[in-house]
Amino acid sequence: MDNSFLKKALEGNKPALMKKEIIGKCITNGNYTIPELGRDMNVSVPTVTKLIGELIEEGFLLDFGKQGTNGGRRPNLYGLNPEAGYFAGVEVRMNSVALGLIDFKGQMLDYKVYDNFSAENTLQSLDGLCDIINDFLNKIAVPRQKVFSVGVNLSGRVNSESGYSYSFYYLGEKPLTQQIEERIDCNVIIENDSRAMTYGEYMCGVANNERNMIFINAGWGLGIGIIIDGKLFYGKSGFSGEYGHFPFYDNEIICRCGKRGCLETGASGSAVHRLFMEKLKEGSVSMLSEKYNRGEEILLEDIMDAVQKEDVLAIEIIESVGHELGKAVSGLINLFNPELIVVGGTLSATREYLTLPLKSAVYKYSLTLVSKDTAIKVSSLGDRAGVVGACMLVRSKTLGLL
Repeated sequence: MDNSFLKKALEGNKPALMKKEIIGKCITNGNYTIPELGRDMNVSVPTVTKLIGELIEEGFLLDFGKQGTNGGRRPNLYGLNPEAGYFAGVEVRMNSVALGLIDFKGQMLDYKVYDNFSAENTLQSLDGLCDIINDFLNKIAVPRQKVFSVGVNLSGRVNSESGYSYSFYYLGEKPLTQQIEERIDCNVIIENDSRAMTYGEYMCGVANNERNMIFINAGWGLGIGIIIDGKLFYGKSGFSGEYGHFPFYDNEIICRCGKRGCLETGASGSAVHRLFMEKLKEGSVSMLSEKYNRGEEILLEDIMDAVQKEDVLAIEIIESVGHELGKAVSGLINLFNPELIVVGGTLSATREYLTLPLKSAVYKYSLTLVSKDTAIKVSSLGDRAGVVGACMLVRSKTLGLL
């Protein structure tokens, strides 16, 4: 497969840049006829014809034959070749790793979760992660050499431009991307998990042509991703989205960042877990009381399961945290006036138990004129949002579309 035009495009080669634009339009809008592409790109039909011919020769586009229209001369339809290349996405979770593989058109071909993994800032953990990625790439149904790039999501402060992660695997002078590349022999791009989930939802989830949206990643921590005018917002240093560390409370609860009063201490999965355990200690009754009394560890996942089983205490805690999160989301709406707010992450699995008090707080605390046109939806991708986003992002970045 000749993908040399990608390198030329990044160097400013005009025909290659136009080829890249054609691929980008096919990714966004689907199949095209030559006249349609010419109009969209404001380029002559002969020029588009030449570029499409070269892209077909290089293996990136396919000719799907005549379009099924009535009357007149029917134009040929052109679109992406799904077998042109593949992209893998990796989501590093606290105790597991989820991986996916998409084809050139963006269809998910494989998805797997590896358990018994611990995300720690150690070489041993990094080696374990790379072993998992290698195992996945060795078992996929396509030739490994046709995987163009691997996207890796990590929580915390991640600079995708420099390739450094400052929360996990900040191990020495080499960028994390280089360290992983040396272990898996493939191009690597890293990204913050909330931003990747945002892009996944934007490309494949509940977003419906909205150009301005905010994704709330309500997991153990709390992060957001921001889409402005159809593009991910990174901020000056690439660290935008650390919403959980907004100084929101006048309390003495120490956040995992080391500061006090962060929003995350009252509106996140860790807050749900802390509040639930405090209630059990005070004598509140739950279906998890026996487990607590036996001295067994109670995980956030246990509390989420209890919510699904209509445990009153677990529901009360989720509703309380949902109200706090709604107050904070009101501030985001007042600041950004987005078309769409998407709630995702671990807590979103509780759906209405979380979103009803969240929306109630938004109605109470946001400016009505600002919030009246903002839709609030639950992620449709669920726990696959991170992997989908990693795949979509690494494809777009490898092709120079972002």
